[in-house]
Amino acid sequence: MARERVVVVGGGLTAARAVESMREHGFDDEIAVVTEERRLPYERPPLSKGYLAGSDPSSVVYPLPARWYREHDVDVRRGVRATAIDPSARTVATDEGELAYDRLLLATGSSPRRFEGPGAGLRGVHVLRSLPDSTRLRTALREGDRRVVVLGSGWIGLEVAAAARDYGNAVTVLGRSEVPLVGAVGRELGGMFAELHREHGVEVRNEVAVSAIEGVGRRVRGVVLGTGEEVPADLVVVGIGATPNVGLAASAGLTVEDGIVTDASFRTSADGVFAAGDVANVFNPTLGHRLRVEHWANAEASGRAVGRVLAGEVLEFDEIPYFYTDQYDLGMEYSGYGELADGADLVVRGDLAARECVAFWLREGRVVAGMNVNVWDVNDQVQRLIRSGAVVDPVALADPDVPLDRIGAPA
Repeated sequence: MARERVVVVGGGLTAARAVESMREHGFDDEIAVVTEERRLPYERPPLSKGYLAGSDPSSVVYPLPARWYREHDVDVRRGVRATAIDPSARTVATDEGELAYDRLLLATGSSPRRFEGPGAGLRGVHVLRSLPDSTRLRTALREGDRRVVVLGSGWIGLEVAAAARDYGNAVTVLGRSEVPLVGAVGRELGGMFAELHREHGVEVRNEVAVSAIEGVGRRVRGVVLGTGEEVPADLVVVGIGATPNVGLAASAGLTVEDGIVTDASFRTSADGVFAAGDVANVFNPTLGHRLRVEHWANAEASGRAVGRVLAGEVLEFDEIPYFYTDQYDLGMEYSGYGELADGADLVVRGDLAARECVAFWLREGRVVAGMNVNVWDVNDQVQRLIRSGAVVDPVALADPDVPLDRIGAPA
């Protein structure tokens, strides 16, 4: 019998976990990974956390060492760019030639949004997505005593701000929303993060528009706001979100809508083609519609799940979205459905002012999201409450003396 070949396009955590899961679940035919970067597949969180902060070596980004790929007969083609796919012929065109596949996994991830105004190409303007991006930014930040302006007050922007402050730089965060992270965790919790940064000396400015980045010669000197005010800057970090890398899929005629559209088993509109990770807009059976998630845990979980599918298992992906952050002395985990948490009732267990609490979002009495702040070993219980769909007593939920595992449990 002829051996099958699965080709994976992508060099992130989703690709690594997919091939690992395929081998773990009995797929022993050919696997080839095509990645444009000249390194093994790696994960992104350390790039804005431990590696950027200088506490972790670059090796921490690799979920699997080189020897694993050799020992498991996985052909990793580094520095190779996939240029087109032909679903009818089942081929991937690359800049090194054509590669045939029986099944194809697109794990192409996402790319940072660029500032589109004047000055985006000046020296000293950074984005953060790749390991080289993080290395360049870390080198610049650790000089210290520089004026750093961060465009965007989302997770990446705030994590960069924390690292920049810890290196001894003067930091200003410019956000468009009323408080940082308002779309992710709401006004009250977003305000908590704003105060955390202000306590550490960061100037956090909300509801501002940026019109240009100014320079002296080819070097950045400041950021011009919509009001005409110029905020001085030696470094500018653009952290204004990311867009899914759908170019290959779109040019091949796959259905694309805020990512590559798939069913709950990662199947795209083209036979034999799958998509997972940041780039995939996957049908969620719990919500009853598609959901695209850009966080680390989704890359990890969807990579493992699609690997099982490619190894022959039948499953529907229904993981609860999860993400985490570390900023200064604050550690946080969040699980839940942001769209359901928007406008939901907030219940806080513990001391929000001291930043030691668990926050819950309730819709129609049911927990749809939860966030633990400097409180540990509760995420499994938070996820249990979300998955159960049980109507809970908000008074008991807010009471630290009532064990979480008793709330929502069958009588």
